[in-house]
Amino acid sequence: MARDGVAVDSRLAAAVAARARGDAFNVAEVCRELQVSRKTFYKYLGRFRAEGVEGLFPRSRRARRQPSATPEATCEEIVRARKELAEEGQYDGAISIGWRLEEQGIEPVPARATIHRVLVRRGQVVPAPRKRPRRDRWHRFEAPFPNAMWQLDGFGYPLADGTPATVLQLLDDHSRMDVGCRAAPSENGADACATFQDAASCYGLPRALLTDNNACLNGSRRGCTAELEAMVRELGVTPVASSVGHPQTCGKDERAHSTCQRWLQRQDPQPSTIAELQALLAVYRGWYNGKRRHQGIGGLTPQQRWDLAQKSGPDATPISPPPLITRPRVSAAGAIGVDGFEIGLGRRNANSQATVFRTGDHVTVFIGTRHIRTLTLDRSRHYQPTGEPTGRPPRQPASAPSTKDRVKVERPQRSEDERP
Repeated sequence: MARDGVAVDSRLAAAVAARARGDAFNVAEVCRELQVSRKTFYKYLGRFRAEGVEGLFPRSRRARRQPSATPEATCEEIVRARKELAEEGQYDGAISIGWRLEEQGIEPVPARATIHRVLVRRGQVVPAPRKRPRRDRWHRFEAPFPNAMWQLDGFGYPLADGTPATVLQLLDDHSRMDVGCRAAPSENGADACATFQDAASCYGLPRALLTDNNACLNGSRRGCTAELEAMVRELGVTPVASSVGHPQTCGKDERAHSTCQRWLQRQDPQPSTIAELQALLAVYRGWYNGKRRHQGIGGLTPQQRWDLAQKSGPDATPISPPPLITRPRVSAAGAIGVDGFEIGLGRRNANSQATVFRTGDHVTVFIGTRHIRTLTLDRSRHYQPTGEPTGRPPRQPASAPSTKDRVKVERPQRSEDERP
């Protein structure tokens, strides 16, 4: 049975074409055979005469009027807001666009799905079907209070002339507050410590500090102790190292890097010195903490969530360093490397496999089942000598013979005839 919006039956199409040519036949009888009404037959006959074969194709059933459709003016504001956000170096997704429209006083603000559909219709969205990861692969966490945990990491940002530079970014896990942003020539221990100290002087100490396994931030998985790690333990802050090869552990800081980079790339002119980059980071922190609404914390700004929540912190009791076990090989000179220091074990142990137990600066060394040495690292010197006698007689300094001990050698005198 042929209906409006459904392709017509071939027999109906043939009958309509025959009638249009002028063939005479009983229309009512043909309609009874095809199980269609005469109204339908004459409708398609009129379309065929006006449009030809196109009149036999199905037509859209879309309503001629859509009172609930998003007004064209609102669609234009959505596209304009997306462009403004992109030019400012902000994220321009549907939620961010909705917040921008709310700030501009547009009422009612379209729903997130509505904004997304408008962007799709206007060709503003590039499909990315594999962008969303599998949810069962991640274990999400959030600190219960501000200062319960900070995350510290860095990213490279070259200066205008191509000189390498690094931005060290310190983030509060609960509020997403950017508590410290420091421009540095590289990701090094001194600047990492300075970043933490500046943040602690303004916001207090956290209970824990989460970092990745960069040697200047946390060396616990490398069998060494970073300068930052030792400093925060003395302050009662627990250093925590992320999983190896799993940047998602520091995901909040990684996400903040993306926001900062996007903002910096939109600044003109680009910074040409570390000082200029630091000045830009100060402006960025003011915008990020106080003006940018964060989707991960319910649309609040980091400053709002920081102010609303009760603060946490350590109990100021120094934290003992954990025991570390490493297995270095003794060099040909009879020494091993421990936490950046060289410990002498004697040449008789050269090329042996050592087992080192270390707790802070206290070190105990075994080779096999033999206890070789126990010592406390002297951090004022790189090489820690064995302190054992070498077994050689002491060398006496050579002294010049006295005048009376010298043997006088007289040369024979030549006669006048032998002289040349």
